[in-house]
Amino acid sequence: MGVSTKQLTTFTTQLSTLQDAGLPIVRSLKILDGQMKRGTLKAALSTVAEDVESGATFSEALGKHPKIFDRLFVNMVKAGEMGGVLDTILRRLSEFMEKSEKLKKRIIGAAVYPIAVLSVAGAILAGIMLFVVPQFQKIFNDMKVPLQAMTVLLITASDFLAYYWWTIPLGIIFIVVAFKLFASSKEGKLILDRVMISLPVAGEIIRKSSISRFTRTLGTLITSGVPILEALSIVKNAIANQVIASAVTAVHESIREGESIAEPLAQSGEFDDIVVNMIDVGEETGELDKMLIKIADNYDEEVDVLVGSLVSLMEPVLIIFMGLMIGFIVIALFLPLIALVQKLG
Repeated sequence: MGVSTKQLTTFTTQLSTLQDAGLPIVRSLKILDGQMKRGTLKAALSTVAEDVESGATFSEALGKHPKIFDRLFVNMVKAGEMGGVLDTILRRLSEFMEKSEKLKKRIIGAAVYPIAVLSVAGAILAGIMLFVVPQFQKIFNDMKVPLQAMTVLLITASDFLAYYWWTIPLGIIFIVVAFKLFASSKEGKLILDRVMISLPVAGEIIRKSSISRFTRTLGTLITSGVPILEALSIVKNAIANQVIASAVTAVHESIREGESIAEPLAQSGEFDDIVVNMIDVGEETGELDKMLIKIADNYDEEVDVLVGSLVSLMEPVLIIFMGLMIGFIVIALFLPLIALVQKLG
C-alpha cells in the first residue's frame, strides 16, 4: 500500500508545526506516529524515529524509505538540518507539495468531463447498434429492400459489434501494452513527449505545467539552501516530460562549466522569452529563487486559463461528434425506408 500525496503533505505540515513549537524531532515523530492509523506511512515513521534515536540524522533516516520520501524531500530536509531551519524548510516543502497537487488535480479534472461524456455516448451508440439496427435489418430483409452503401456499412458494424465484441477489449489491451512498452524506452518516451507537447491547447498545458514544476521545484530547493547542481539534478528527475527534462540537463551541464542558466533554456526553444529573461535578471540580481517562484505562480495561473479553455473547447467538439454519429445512423436507416415508400407508391 502506497502513501498518497495528501497524507505526506498533512504529515509535513504537522511536523513543521511541532518543530516550530520547539519539540525535539524524535518526540515530534512519535507524536505523529501515535496519531496515525495503521499504514505504510505509520510503519515508516516508527522506523525513522528509531533510526534518529540510534544516532542517524533525520534526512539519513528518511533516505532509507525512497518510495515514500523522494530525493526532493530528503535533500530539502538535509538543507534544513544543515542551516538549523528545519521548521521553515518543512513549511516550504508542505506549501510546495500542496501547490503541485493542486495543479495536478486541475489538469486531471479537465479530463473528467470529456471522458464522462464519451463514456455515456459510447453506451448509447452501443445500445443503438446492438438493439435498434438489427430490428431495422430484419425489416429490410423481409421486405427485400435494396440497401445503400451507408446502410450496409452500418449493418456490418452492428454485426461485428454483436458477434465480435470481445475483440474490442482485446484491441484496447493490446494498444495499452504496446503504448507502455514504447513509452518505457528512452527514445519512445521522448517521441511521445514531443508529440504531446505539440498538441494544440493540451500541449500548451503540458508545457506550461512542466515549466511551472521545474521553476517551483528549483526555486524551492535554492531557497532552502540546496547547491544549484544538486538542485538541478533533483529537478531533472522530478519532471515527467522528457523534452523539458532534456533542457534542464543542458542547464546542468552549462552550470557545471561555469555558464548561466538562461542561455541553454533559450536554446531549447521550449521556454518563453519572458521566462528566460526573468531567470537572466534573477541571476544578475542574485534573486534567482524569487524569480523562479514568481514564474511558477504566473504559469499556474496561465494553466488555469488554458484548462478552462480546453473544457470550453471540448463541449462543442463532443456535441458535433455526437451529432455526426447520430446523423449517420439516422440517414443510414431512413434511406432504405424512403426507397421502400417510393417503391410502394
